[in-house]
Amino acid sequence: MHYHAVPDRVFQRCVELRRRLHRHPELAFEEVETAALISAELEGLGLVPSYGGKGSGVVADLPGPGPLIALRADMDALPGEESTGLPFSSAIPGAMHACGHDAHMAMLLGAAHLLGADPPGVGVRFIFQPAEEKGGGARTVIAAGALEGVGAIFGAHVTQHYRVGEVMVAEGVITAQSDRFTITVRGRGGHGARPHEATDAVVITGFLITALQTLVSREVDPVHPSVVTIGRVEAGTAPNVIAETARLEGSIRSTLPRVREQLHSGIRRMARALGDLHGASLSVEIQEGYPPVVNTAAEAQLAERTARRVVGDGGLVRLDHPSMGSEDFAYYLQRVPGCYVRLGARPAGQEQAFVPLHSPAFDIDEGVLRVGAAFFDQLVREAAAARRAVP
Repeated sequence: MHYHAVPDRVFQRCVELRRRLHRHPELAFEEVETAALISAELEGLGLVPSYGGKGSGVVADLPGPGPLIALRADMDALPGEESTGLPFSSAIPGAMHACGHDAHMAMLLGAAHLLGADPPGVGVRFIFQPAEEKGGGARTVIAAGALEGVGAIFGAHVTQHYRVGEVMVAEGVITAQSDRFTITVRGRGGHGARPHEATDAVVITGFLITALQTLVSREVDPVHPSVVTIGRVEAGTAPNVIAETARLEGSIRSTLPRVREQLHSGIRRMARALGDLHGASLSVEIQEGYPPVVNTAAEAQLAERTARRVVGDGGLVRLDHPSMGSEDFAYYLQRVPGCYVRLGARPAGQEQAFVPLHSPAFDIDEGVLRVGAAFFDQLVREAAAARRAVP
């Protein structure tokens, strides 16, 4: 099905659902009203959704021969104040759908409309998961059994990097491993007029921030994407007091396990060295984040065939290099094969005014809802056809 063939009634329902979800965003593990809306829509299609309550996902099956094809959308919003000025802007202070999860839910519900009206000859599982942005909600629904009986899983994310009618499909590594770290610097406080009596945690922190940037620029092979970012620094109590302690918080992005370990060990090595150099104590804590999203070959090929049918050869976009963002869709792919794609959603007139995900001004061209619904619908039908072709 080319996306233009999606019936207007289904597309308009997707738009209506997206705007309702957009106006009532809920943060990670708080998606109670969101789950209720999704459940009601699925029930209206004759499906029987399961929902375990606050902090859980919504899962529903369209009956058919197995193994099941799973389709996933994320439900949570981000903290922040929306600045889009849309008539359906967030009505919830401190929360907004700045990452397009409202669109993901709406297009998957649109696909449920299409698949329910014309069953594809294979069982389908619709997964609406909590807390992609924070907390790894994928692990929650996996632990609840969402992947039982599933043979493959697929997901999609909207982006302004591409125009409506463009779909990015690639095999292999799609997003980076994401880790976070905290470094605590402990020196000796003192009076600002007598620095020789103190060990200045702020000065040590400055050296450390600069040194850590050389891990990527001078130690990691430049053909392997990696990022070390210091996002938060906290130190000091007054202008005339030499700080005794400082705290740095940052993130590590990498695409290969050996590069990840190289960055981890480098951060610890530099912290030890600066502690010895300045006579201070530096402690490092590293929290493991989401693993990389790695699309499997057969499922990526299936998604590519689907994209060609839905948007045409000209709409198929290749991935030049992995995104350094992260996604908890990776946890599904550690259990079953699958593919994660990106859908162009850049609004008309913003060719020169790109707005990134997580911006308070982020919005989409709602035409992507038609593309997404058609993509998921056709993807399932391609999977069914592939199974029938196997002797």
